[in-house]
Order: sequence, then C-alpha cells, then structure tokens
Amino acid sequence: MRSRIMKIAFLLLLSSLLWCITLGNHNWRYGDQEHATKSDCIIIEGAVVQGSTSSPAFAERILQGTELYPAGLATKLLFTEGVGEGQDNSEGRVGRSAAIRLAVAAVDILIEERSQTTRQNLSEARSVMQKHGLNSALIVRVPLHVKRAMMIAGGLDIDAVSSPTSTTRYRSFQNQFSLPVRELSTSFTTASSPATNEP
Repeated sequence: MRSRIMKIAFLLLLSSLLWCITLGNHNWRYGDQEHATKSDCIIIEGAVVQGSTSSPAFAERILQGTELYPAGLATKLLFTEGVGEGQDNSEGRVGRSAAIRLAVAAVDILIEERSQTTRQNLSEARSVMQKHGLNSALIVRVPLHVKRAMMIAGGLDIDAVSSPTSTTRYRSFQNQFSLPVRELSTSFTTASSPATNEP
C-alpha cells in the first residue's frame, strides 16, 4: 500500500514538473517573438525608479516604446504605475519625463499614477484609453513577462499586441531562478481566475 502511494506521489510530482517545463518553455518562446502592429497607443508599464531617474529595466522599456513611437506604430504613449514604496515620484511620471527627453511630444504622452500591480497597470490603462478614445494597445514588457501581460489584457477586453524588450535585466542567480518560477505561478493564477484588480 505504501509503495503504491509513493508511486502515485512520484507520478504527480513528475507530471507537475513536466507541466512547469512546458509552460515555462511556452512563455519563453512567446516572449522571444515580436508581435508589434499599428495600434492606438503604446503601454509602457512602470518599473523601479531611483528618485526621478528610471532604473535600467525601466529605461529599457522606455527606450523601446520611444523607438516604436516615431516608427508610426502608435500616436500615443501611455505610462502606468503610481508611487512605489520609499519613492517620491510615480513611475508613470518618471516615464513621461524620460520620454520627453527622448523627443516625444508631451501632448502625445498619457500617464496613470494609481496602479501598483501588473493587473492594476492594465486596468487603469484601459480606463485612460477609454477616456481618450483609444481602442487598441501595444504592450512593452520584458520577454518573460509578456505572456502574462497579454493574458491579463485579454481578460480585461483590451485589444492588444506585444513588443518584448530586446534584453532582460536579471542581476543575480537568485533573480534568474525566482522570476521564472513566479511567472509560472502567476500565469496559472491568471488563467484560472477572473480578471479583477488585485488587492
């Protein structure tokens, strides 16, 4: 009896491992693909800021978005996210300032400063889009996060395509390991739960 239980437990563990590998591979493959098409706006989700300066990861997203803008893929940039813990400036506002320095017209930049999570980013972005009559979006994210962002956007009825940044900014072995695990976990949660704002 005990050996049978051990065998079942082993098979369950093996099945879970195979599922994680399959899902992880799917996320990586999706994040390696460029899906950019002409849209009404480019959503650039916030990332850590240092005072009034964007972090390297955020700077990369901003640069990508400001390169897609003059290419004619959208006429508006939409920066998201509010003030992070220990910060004085919202990530949306820091992104806006950086884009202006990169020669994007201020009138073409929209921001929201309320969100704190990816789901909230996109929910608040949808509200801004509706207010300004924007119907479609091009979402800029790091490759590993693209699939989850697209799943959330779909759940919020946002007509969106994605444009992954060219590199990722993992700074340590711990990040390289923990980020994929977290994305696998949140991808599963997103797929199995209704599209409502996170607390």
